[in-house]
Amino acid sequence: MEARSDRLMGRLRWLLFAVMLGLTPMAQADQLTELLTGAASEAPTTTDKVITTDSSIQSDFKIRTRLREIFIELDSLSGISIAVNKGVITLSGEVDSSKTETKALQLASQVEGVVEVENELTVNRSLQLRLKNTTDKLWALTKQTASSLPLFLIAVLVLVIFWLGGRWISNREFYKHITPNHFIANLLGQITHLIFIVLGIVLALVLLDATALIGTILGAAGIVGLAVGFAVRDTVENYIASILLSLRNPFQVNDFVSIDGNQGNVLRLTSRATILISPDGNHIRIPNATVFKAVITNFTRHEERRFQFDVGIDTEQDLLEAQVLAMKVLKATEGVLDDPKPLVVIQELGDSNVIIRIYAWVNQVQYSYAKVRSETIRAVKQAYDEANIVMPDPTYTLRLMQADGQVSNLVSAASVVPAEPSQSSQASKPIIKPVEQPKVAVTPVADEDDIRDVQDVTPDRTVENKVIEEQAKENHEGEGENLLNEEAKKE
Repeated sequence: MEARSDRLMGRLRWLLFAVMLGLTPMAQADQLTELLTGAASEAPTTTDKVITTDSSIQSDFKIRTRLREIFIELDSLSGISIAVNKGVITLSGEVDSSKTETKALQLASQVEGVVEVENELTVNRSLQLRLKNTTDKLWALTKQTASSLPLFLIAVLVLVIFWLGGRWISNREFYKHITPNHFIANLLGQITHLIFIVLGIVLALVLLDATALIGTILGAAGIVGLAVGFAVRDTVENYIASILLSLRNPFQVNDFVSIDGNQGNVLRLTSRATILISPDGNHIRIPNATVFKAVITNFTRHEERRFQFDVGIDTEQDLLEAQVLAMKVLKATEGVLDDPKPLVVIQELGDSNVIIRIYAWVNQVQYSYAKVRSETIRAVKQAYDEANIVMPDPTYTLRLMQADGQVSNLVSAASVVPAEPSQSSQASKPIIKPVEQPKVAVTPVADEDDIRDVQDVTPDRTVENKVIEEQAKENHEGEGENLLNEEAKKE
């Protein structure tokens, strides 16, 4: 065991020394396997051959002669010495590369009657020989490239022609005759351009006799497309949503909509997002994938729009009289439509009042929705005040337990303040302190112009005008992209 361990350590030192000097040939990696496993590496054996029981000098001679004839025809193998004994071939000599060594062993193992091939070949690491072989290969590659250069130029010319032809066809106007949607027309043009480019690549590869690369390119394109698809999944989803939204428009330019809780006038629909201008004048950008899946409320699709508000009156009041008075006010208010008719209903009984809900319709094109609603609330409040219909504040009853067990009720018109503790009383009794009424600020009486401005119910077109101005500016500069089309189908 000690002798074997010494031999193992000696081989390891020799191998490390050879690696440091750069003298260990790459083809002799089996020595490392032998060192690590403790067993000599063997040449791969073929399991498809059967060793015969007949062996003679004549058969060995035939094997050697046949293998010599093969090696002579190959310049790189002509210098190899061949020895055959009972079907075992021994190859010796020098070869120029590891590839040549592997080729010699493979040819020897394919000869009929060969039982085993012993490898005693060595690879020539001469710098002069390596330079010569490299120079010969570069020269052969140069000649091959020079001979293939005209064909390569023709293949490039075919690819360029198909690329330019596809680009020219993709910009034609007849796509707009196929579909009125400009976005779909551009998409069809891009697909046509891509088809022409693919055809040009295939023809160029056929001219270069490199059709085997087509399958490789398609496989690589599939893998790359899959990876890119996962990476830009949101972008692709937005693009597909843009196509669907452009085919069936859920809104038009300047429609006042609510998308996923965001309200504003529609400015444009691009290939990636929908742009709104909020009532505050801010731009709101919503991805088209969100727009396509969101619940959209279009307040502009119909001219008539209904508003509502609640009024609480005292429980002692005549409810029918309050309803009739509210209906008269609605009919007399400018901007409230007679058809559809307004509606005044008793919504519910509250703790200290009765809730009356008022419904009315307004034409958004002729009047401002917010202003008509505001003016209606003001008019109803004024009519109720003049008719002495009380609209009380909520009241609460506090039940306080005194020390003697008696219960006293205090209404919300008073506030309860705890008394200072005294030694004579066992329990502190609350002190009732009246609530101070807030002082009403005296405001100057508004003049007729101010009253006229407040009561004005004409629609406010500020945001709509901003949309029109911004679209005109983008169209003038040629930077605007809008997929909304009045000729497209509506939803």
